[in-house]
Amino acid sequence: MFSRTVTRTALRRAPRPVALAARGRPTGLFLRPLSDTAARNNKQDDPTNDPNLAATNKAPDGASGEHEGQFARTDESVQIEYPPDSEMPSQPVVQGRGGMHFKRTLASFSLENKVSMVTGGARGLGLVMAQGLVASGSHLAIVDLNKAEAEEQAEKIIEQFRKENPGLEQMPSVTAHYADVSNPDSVSTALSEVLAKHRQIDNLVTSAGFTENFDAINYPFDRMQKLWGVNVDGTYLFATGVAKHLMERKAPGSIVMIGSMSGSIVNVPQPQAPYNAAKAAVRHLAASLAVEWAVHGIRVNCISPGYMLTALTRKILDENPQLREQWTSLIPVGKMGTPEDLMGAVTFLLSDASKYVTGADLRVDGGYTLT
Repeated sequence: MFSRTVTRTALRRAPRPVALAARGRPTGLFLRPLSDTAARNNKQDDPTNDPNLAATNKAPDGASGEHEGQFARTDESVQIEYPPDSEMPSQPVVQGRGGMHFKRTLASFSLENKVSMVTGGARGLGLVMAQGLVASGSHLAIVDLNKAEAEEQAEKIIEQFRKENPGLEQMPSVTAHYADVSNPDSVSTALSEVLAKHRQIDNLVTSAGFTENFDAINYPFDRMQKLWGVNVDGTYLFATGVAKHLMERKAPGSIVMIGSMSGSIVNVPQPQAPYNAAKAAVRHLAASLAVEWAVHGIRVNCISPGYMLTALTRKILDENPQLREQWTSLIPVGKMGTPEDLMGAVTFLLSDASKYVTGADLRVDGGYTLT
């Protein structure tokens, strides 16, 4: 029930009808029409005469030109299939980033005496991030579907580290291991082998993953299953395996899942709905496990890279040069990133420098997702 005071106040504030006097007519009460817009009929209502109106949804498609929506749509003609392993370009190790330095740095960024495992670490982003962890003091276990390449890259990492740190007696331990990340038995075997070599696992980076560009209707279902198996199932299997090990040790640990800006936005012009959804799943999996495992001292975070010029990306752009200009036109800084841009991000999230950070999504995308 409204009080009488409230009712009187409402009545006082209510609009009153306007009294209009007209010749030959008695003064009476007439209500103003709510709107007289319908009575108007001028050139401003015609999209052909008003370029601003032509750019609204009152005008037919194409009224303001062929540019309508052209930078915000996928293009079904863009089809890129992930190459077979024999055609995959090799990613070189980074030079000049892992040497001794004498600048002051927070000790909490150090990964000394830690063992880090990187899935998909034989090439691409995974390899460069793995090298960054070694440069920060960590021992390393590279896990990859291509064990031969993982072994080759492990040797190169040690060789480069030795060149950049002459006279250093104790070298980091870098090992290579095989795993089909989508297969639970293979994952279990890889974890056992890493523990046999290193005796412990403190940090995990789940970098194994791939993308393909097909319109959703024509994307083969078996390819979609494989994509989800590697990107989502593989991330889940390794994360839970390492977490179980840490809980059994009653030791804290840090897990970094490599997502993508595609988990937050829809890339254009290339169509890649299954990949976008898979990376969104990775991002939310990191947040969910961060909450679930916080009580065990296990932090889980996500890094979402933007367009990075890996060896594979270079191959794609060489075959589809029009994509480079379209991609960079949508990045606020105007440039693609390089794999080295992830070295600091992954080291930060694995180290004690971020010990109060968990469940975060660190986007390294040049501002792409901001616009």
